Amino acid sequence: MQIFKFNNVLKTVLWGGDKLMALKRLPPCDSPIGESWELSPMPGHESVVAEGEDSGLTLTELVQRYGTDLVGDDVYRRYGDSFPLLFKYIDAKRDLSIQVHPDDEMAMRCHGCKGKTEMWYILQADPGALIRTGFNRPMTPEEYERRIADGTILDVVNATPSKKGDTFFIPAGQIHAIGAGNLLVEIQEASDITYRVFDYNRRDADGNLRELHTQQACEALSYTPLESLVNDHPTVMPGVTRLNRCPMFEVWRVDVDQRFTLPLAQPHSFVVMMCIEGDTVLEAPGCPAVTLARGETALVPAVADEVLMTGQANLLVTTIPVQS
Repeated sequence: MQIFKFNNVLKTVLWGGDKLMALKRLPPCDSPIGESWELSPMPGHESVVAEGEDSGLTLTELVQRYGTDLVGDDVYRRYGDSFPLLFKYIDAKRDLSIQVHPDDEMAMRCHGCKGKTEMWYILQADPGALIRTGFNRPMTPEEYERRIADGTILDVVNATPSKKGDTFFIPAGQIHAIGAGNLLVEIQEASDITYRVFDYNRRDADGNLRELHTQQACEALSYTPLESLVNDHPTVMPGVTRLNRCPMFEVWRVDVDQRFTLPLAQPHSFVVMMCIEGDTVLEAPGCPAVTLARGETALVPAVADEVLMTGQANLLVTTIPVQS
Protein backbone atom coordinates (compact mmCIF):
# COMPACT_ATOMS: atom_id res chain seq x y z
CA MET A 1 0.00 0.00 0.00
CA GLN A 2 1.16 3.53 -0.74
CA ILE A 3 0.08 7.15 -0.41
CA PHE A 4 -1.55 7.76 -3.78
CA LYS A 5 -1.18 10.75 -6.07
CA PHE A 6 -3.33 11.15 -9.19
CA ASN A 7 -3.24 12.83 -12.58
CA ASN A 8 -5.52 15.82 -12.15
CA VAL A 9 -7.99 16.86 -14.86
CA LEU A 10 -7.84 20.52 -15.97
CA LYS A 11 -11.12 21.81 -17.41
CA THR A 12 -11.42 24.70 -19.85
CA VAL A 13 -14.54 26.82 -19.25
CA LEU A 14 -15.61 30.30 -20.38
CA TRP A 15 -15.62 31.67 -16.83
CA GLY A 16 -12.14 30.36 -15.96
CA GLY A 17 -8.85 32.23 -15.61
CA ASP A 18 -5.11 31.70 -15.18
CA LYS A 19 -4.73 31.37 -11.40
CA LEU A 20 -4.83 27.57 -11.32
CA MET A 21 -1.78 27.28 -13.54
CA ALA A 22 0.13 29.60 -11.20
CA LEU A 23 -1.10 27.74 -8.10
CA LYS A 24 0.07 24.42 -9.49
CA ARG A 25 3.31 25.88 -10.93
CA LEU A 26 2.35 24.84 -14.44
CA PRO A 27 3.20 26.69 -17.66
CA PRO A 28 0.67 29.37 -18.67
CA CYS A 29 -2.21 28.16 -20.82
CA ASP A 30 -3.89 30.03 -23.67
CA SER A 31 -7.32 28.71 -22.67
CA PRO A 32 -9.22 29.80 -19.52
CA ILE A 33 -8.88 27.02 -16.94
CA GLY A 34 -11.76 27.05 -14.44
CA GLU A 35 -11.39 23.76 -12.61
CA SER A 36 -8.82 21.17 -11.63
CA TRP A 37 -10.49 17.91 -10.64
CA GLU A 38 -8.01 16.58 -8.12
CA LEU A 39 -9.66 13.38 -6.93
CA SER A 40 -12.74 12.25 -8.81
CA PRO A 41 -14.73 9.03 -9.24
CA MET A 42 -17.03 10.64 -11.82
CA PRO A 43 -17.45 8.73 -15.11
CA GLY A 44 -15.61 10.47 -17.93
CA HIS A 45 -13.51 12.47 -15.47
CA GLU A 46 -12.18 9.73 -13.21
CA SER A 47 -8.84 10.16 -11.47
CA VAL A 48 -5.98 7.88 -12.51
CA VAL A 49 -3.07 6.90 -10.23
CA ALA A 50 0.01 8.85 -11.32
CA GLU A 51 2.88 6.76 -9.94
CA GLY A 52 3.90 3.58 -8.14
CA GLU A 53 2.89 -0.06 -8.61
CA ASP A 54 -0.76 0.90 -9.18
CA SER A 55 0.03 3.56 -11.78
CA GLY A 56 -2.69 3.71 -14.44
CA LEU A 57 -5.50 2.37 -12.26
CA THR A 58 -8.63 4.48 -11.98
CA LEU A 59 -9.88 5.51 -8.55
CA THR A 60 -12.73 2.98 -8.79
CA GLU A 61 -10.32 0.19 -9.77
CA LEU A 62 -8.17 1.16 -6.80
CA VAL A 63 -11.14 0.87 -4.42
CA GLN A 64 -12.05 -2.49 -5.95
CA ARG A 65 -8.49 -3.76 -5.50
CA TYR A 66 -7.92 -2.68 -1.88
CA GLY A 67 -11.43 -2.29 -0.42
CA THR A 68 -11.49 -1.50 3.31
CA ASP A 69 -7.69 -1.19 3.51
CA LEU A 70 -7.95 1.85 1.26
CA VAL A 71 -11.26 3.55 2.10
CA GLY A 72 -11.95 2.22 5.61
CA ASP A 73 -14.43 -0.24 7.07
CA ASP A 74 -17.20 2.28 7.82
CA VAL A 75 -16.85 4.02 4.45
CA TYR A 76 -16.89 0.70 2.57
CA ARG A 77 -19.97 -0.45 4.47
CA ARG A 78 -21.79 2.75 3.45
CA TYR A 79 -20.55 3.22 -0.12
CA GLY A 80 -19.06 -0.07 -1.35
CA ASP A 81 -16.81 0.39 -4.38
CA SER A 82 -18.12 3.93 -5.02
CA PHE A 83 -15.69 6.59 -3.82
CA PRO A 84 -17.99 9.10 -2.10
CA LEU A 85 -16.29 12.50 -2.53
CA LEU A 86 -15.01 14.81 -5.26
CA PHE A 87 -12.18 17.34 -4.74
CA LYS A 88 -11.57 20.37 -6.97
CA TYR A 89 -9.74 23.65 -7.30
CA ILE A 90 -11.90 26.37 -8.90
CA ASP A 91 -10.78 29.66 -10.46
CA ALA A 92 -13.72 31.97 -11.20
CA LYS A 93 -12.61 34.89 -13.36
CA ARG A 94 -16.29 35.60 -14.05
CA ASP A 95 -19.42 35.10 -11.96
CA LEU A 96 -20.81 31.58 -11.92
CA SER A 97 -24.56 31.11 -12.22
CA ILE A 98 -26.88 31.08 -9.19
CA GLN A 99 -27.46 27.39 -8.43
CA VAL A 100 -28.91 24.84 -6.05
CA HIS A 101 -28.22 21.11 -5.64
CA PRO A 102 -30.77 18.48 -4.58
CA ASP A 103 -30.35 16.45 -1.41
CA ASP A 104 -29.67 12.71 -1.51
CA GLU A 105 -33.36 11.76 -1.37
CA MET A 106 -34.42 13.98 -4.28
CA ALA A 107 -31.33 13.16 -6.35
CA MET A 108 -31.87 9.43 -5.94
CA ARG A 109 -35.57 9.75 -6.79
CA CYS A 110 -35.06 11.97 -9.84
CA HIS A 111 -31.60 10.97 -11.11
CA GLY A 112 -30.63 7.68 -9.46
CA CYS A 113 -27.58 9.17 -7.77
CA LYS A 114 -26.46 11.07 -4.66
CA GLY A 115 -27.21 14.72 -4.06
CA LYS A 116 -24.58 17.36 -3.45
CA THR A 117 -23.52 18.97 -0.21
CA GLU A 118 -20.27 20.90 -0.53
CA MET A 119 -17.90 23.38 1.10
CA TRP A 120 -15.58 26.05 -0.22
CA TYR A 121 -12.26 27.23 1.21
CA ILE A 122 -11.04 30.54 -0.22
CA LEU A 123 -7.38 30.52 -1.34
CA GLN A 124 -7.34 33.96 -3.00
CA ALA A 125 -9.95 36.68 -3.42
CA ASP A 126 -9.62 39.74 -5.61
CA PRO A 127 -10.83 43.08 -4.22
CA GLY A 128 -14.62 43.13 -4.42
CA ALA A 129 -14.98 39.34 -4.77
CA LEU A 130 -18.25 37.92 -3.40
CA ILE A 131 -19.75 34.61 -2.40
CA ARG A 132 -23.52 34.39 -2.74
CA THR A 133 -25.13 31.86 -0.42
CA GLY A 134 -28.52 31.48 1.24
CA PHE A 135 -31.62 33.66 1.23
CA ASN A 136 -31.46 36.83 3.32
CA ARG A 137 -35.05 36.51 4.53
CA PRO A 138 -37.85 33.90 4.60
CA MET A 139 -39.01 32.92 1.13
CA THR A 140 -41.82 30.90 -0.42
CA PRO A 141 -41.89 28.88 -3.65
CA GLU A 142 -44.38 31.39 -5.06
CA GLU A 143 -42.11 34.39 -4.41
CA TYR A 144 -39.12 32.47 -5.75
CA GLU A 145 -40.88 31.82 -9.06
CA ARG A 146 -42.05 35.44 -9.28
CA ARG A 147 -38.52 36.74 -8.70
CA ILE A 148 -37.12 34.39 -11.33
CA ALA A 149 -39.70 35.70 -13.79
CA ASP A 150 -39.02 39.39 -13.09
CA GLY A 151 -35.23 39.03 -12.65
CA THR A 152 -35.03 40.19 -9.02
CA ILE A 153 -33.82 36.95 -7.38
CA LEU A 154 -30.45 38.54 -6.47
CA ASP A 155 -32.26 40.96 -4.17
CA VAL A 156 -33.02 38.14 -1.72
CA VAL A 157 -29.69 36.23 -1.85
CA ASN A 158 -26.87 37.03 0.60
CA ALA A 159 -23.74 38.50 -1.00
CA THR A 160 -20.71 38.17 1.30
CA PRO A 161 -17.27 39.69 0.61
CA SER A 162 -14.75 36.83 0.54
CA LYS A 163 -11.15 36.74 1.71
CA LYS A 164 -8.33 34.24 1.98
CA GLY A 165 -9.06 31.61 4.64
CA ASP A 166 -12.86 31.94 4.60
CA THR A 167 -14.91 28.74 4.68
CA PHE A 168 -18.41 28.47 3.22
CA PHE A 169 -20.55 25.40 3.89
CA ILE A 170 -23.23 24.78 1.24
CA PRO A 171 -25.68 22.06 2.30
CA ALA A 172 -27.89 20.56 -0.40
CA GLY A 173 -30.88 22.84 -0.96
CA GLN A 174 -29.04 26.12 -0.23
CA ILE A 175 -29.00 28.66 -3.04
CA HIS A 176 -25.44 29.76 -3.89
CA ALA A 177 -22.92 31.04 -6.42
CA ILE A 178 -19.17 31.68 -6.68
CA GLY A 179 -18.51 35.30 -7.59
CA ALA A 180 -15.81 36.57 -9.94
CA GLY A 181 -12.32 36.85 -8.46
CA ASN A 182 -12.40 33.81 -6.19
CA LEU A 183 -9.82 30.99 -6.25
CA LEU A 184 -11.00 28.22 -3.96
CA VAL A 185 -11.04 24.57 -2.98
CA GLU A 186 -14.33 22.72 -3.38
CA ILE A 187 -14.96 19.53 -1.40
CA GLN A 188 -18.26 17.85 -2.22
CA GLU A 189 -20.27 14.69 -2.46
CA ALA A 190 -19.46 12.81 -5.67
CA SER A 191 -22.37 14.18 -7.68
CA ASP A 192 -22.70 16.46 -10.69
CA ILE A 193 -26.41 17.32 -10.37
CA THR A 194 -26.90 21.10 -10.55
CA TYR A 195 -30.07 23.13 -11.04
CA ARG A 196 -29.39 26.54 -12.54
CA VAL A 197 -31.56 29.20 -10.89
CA PHE A 198 -30.35 32.42 -12.55
CA ASP A 199 -27.55 33.32 -14.98
CA TYR A 200 -27.61 37.14 -15.02
CA ASN A 201 -29.51 37.04 -18.33
CA ARG A 202 -26.28 36.13 -20.13
CA ARG A 203 -26.44 34.78 -23.66
CA ASP A 204 -24.28 32.19 -25.42
CA ALA A 205 -22.35 32.67 -28.65
CA ASP A 206 -25.56 32.13 -30.62
CA GLY A 207 -27.46 34.74 -28.66
CA ASN A 208 -29.51 32.25 -26.66
CA LEU A 209 -30.22 32.49 -22.94
CA ARG A 210 -28.81 29.56 -20.95
CA GLU A 211 -31.31 26.98 -19.78
CA LEU A 212 -32.72 27.44 -16.27
CA HIS A 213 -34.07 24.61 -14.13
CA THR A 214 -36.75 26.64 -12.40
CA GLN A 215 -39.16 23.86 -11.44
CA GLN A 216 -36.52 21.39 -10.26
CA ALA A 217 -34.88 24.14 -8.23
CA CYS A 218 -38.24 25.10 -6.75
CA GLU A 219 -38.52 21.62 -5.24
CA ALA A 220 -34.86 21.38 -4.20
CA LEU A 221 -34.53 24.79 -2.52
CA SER A 222 -34.53 25.45 1.20
CA TYR A 223 -36.53 28.65 1.76
CA THR A 224 -35.26 29.21 5.30
CA PRO A 225 -32.93 32.24 5.48
CA LEU A 226 -29.27 31.75 6.26
CA GLU A 227 -28.77 33.03 9.80
CA SER A 228 -25.02 33.66 9.77
CA LEU A 229 -21.69 32.83 8.19
CA VAL A 230 -19.19 32.00 10.93
CA ASN A 231 -15.49 31.77 10.07
CA ASP A 232 -14.25 31.29 13.63
CA HIS A 233 -13.11 27.67 13.71
CA PRO A 234 -11.99 25.64 16.74
CA THR A 235 -8.37 24.64 17.20
CA VAL A 236 -8.35 20.86 17.71
CA MET A 237 -4.66 20.76 18.63
CA PRO A 238 -1.70 23.07 17.93
CA GLY A 239 -1.48 23.46 14.17
CA VAL A 240 -4.86 21.83 13.46
CA THR A 241 -8.10 23.79 12.91
CA ARG A 242 -11.46 22.15 12.21
CA LEU A 243 -13.15 23.90 9.28
CA ASN A 244 -16.27 21.80 8.86
CA ARG A 245 -18.04 18.67 10.06
CA CYS A 246 -21.15 17.17 8.48
CA PRO A 247 -22.28 13.56 7.88
CA MET A 248 -20.63 13.56 4.44
CA PHE A 249 -17.15 14.86 5.34
CA GLU A 250 -14.99 16.45 8.00
CA VAL A 251 -12.28 18.96 7.06
CA TRP A 252 -9.32 20.45 8.94
CA ARG A 253 -6.57 22.88 8.03
CA VAL A 254 -3.16 21.61 9.13
CA ASP A 255 -0.23 24.03 9.37
CA VAL A 256 3.16 22.32 9.10
CA ASP A 257 6.23 24.08 10.48
CA GLN A 258 9.26 21.84 9.83
CA ARG A 259 7.81 18.66 11.30
CA PHE A 260 4.30 17.57 12.33
CA THR A 261 2.75 14.19 13.08
CA LEU A 262 -0.99 13.95 12.56
CA PRO A 263 -2.72 11.04 14.34
CA LEU A 264 -5.53 9.50 12.31
CA ALA A 265 -8.70 8.02 13.80
CA GLN A 266 -8.53 4.94 11.63
CA PRO A 267 -9.46 2.45 10.26
CA HIS A 268 -12.91 3.81 9.51
CA SER A 269 -12.00 6.24 6.71
CA PHE A 270 -9.42 7.24 4.12
CA VAL A 271 -7.74 10.66 4.39
CA VAL A 272 -7.34 13.16 1.54
CA MET A 273 -4.62 15.81 1.81
CA MET A 274 -4.55 18.91 -0.39
CA CYS A 275 -1.43 21.08 -0.17
CA ILE A 276 -2.64 24.69 -0.50
CA GLU A 277 0.62 26.47 0.41
CA GLY A 278 4.27 25.45 0.50
CA ASP A 279 5.58 21.92 0.01
CA THR A 280 5.72 18.90 2.29
CA VAL A 281 6.86 15.28 2.44
CA LEU A 282 4.27 12.75 3.65
CA GLU A 283 5.24 9.55 5.44
CA ALA A 284 2.91 6.90 6.85
CA PRO A 285 3.75 3.53 8.45
CA GLY A 286 4.37 0.95 5.74
CA CYS A 287 4.13 3.50 2.92
CA PRO A 288 6.98 5.04 0.90
CA ALA A 289 7.47 8.79 1.44
CA VAL A 290 5.66 11.08 -1.02
CA THR A 291 6.41 14.72 -1.85
CA LEU A 292 3.31 16.90 -2.01
CA ALA A 293 3.80 20.26 -3.70
CA ARG A 294 1.47 23.25 -3.62
CA GLY A 295 -1.65 22.49 -5.63
CA GLU A 296 -1.23 18.71 -5.36
CA THR A 297 -3.51 16.16 -3.66
CA ALA A 298 -2.84 12.79 -2.03
CA LEU A 299 -5.03 9.91 -0.83
CA VAL A 300 -3.79 8.28 2.39
CA PRO A 301 -5.12 4.72 2.87
CA ALA A 302 -7.25 3.90 5.89
CA VAL A 303 -4.69 1.39 7.19
CA ALA A 304 -2.37 4.29 8.11
CA ASP A 305 -2.76 5.36 11.73
CA GLU A 306 -0.69 8.54 11.42
CA VAL A 307 0.99 10.78 8.86
CA LEU A 308 4.33 12.52 9.41
CA MET A 309 4.64 15.78 7.48
CA THR A 310 7.94 17.61 7.08
CA GLY A 311 8.54 20.99 5.46
CA GLN A 312 6.71 24.29 5.52
CA ALA A 313 3.15 23.95 4.29
CA ASN A 314 -0.57 24.39 4.84
CA LEU A 315 -2.89 21.51 3.98
CA LEU A 316 -6.60 20.76 3.91
CA VAL A 317 -7.23 17.31 5.39
CA THR A 318 -10.53 15.50 4.79
CA THR A 319 -12.04 12.31 6.19
CA ILE A 320 -15.55 10.89 6.50
CA PRO A 321 -16.98 10.81 10.05
CA VAL A 322 -18.14 7.50 11.48
CA GLN A 323 -21.86 7.07 10.94
CA SER A 324 -23.60 6.83 14.31
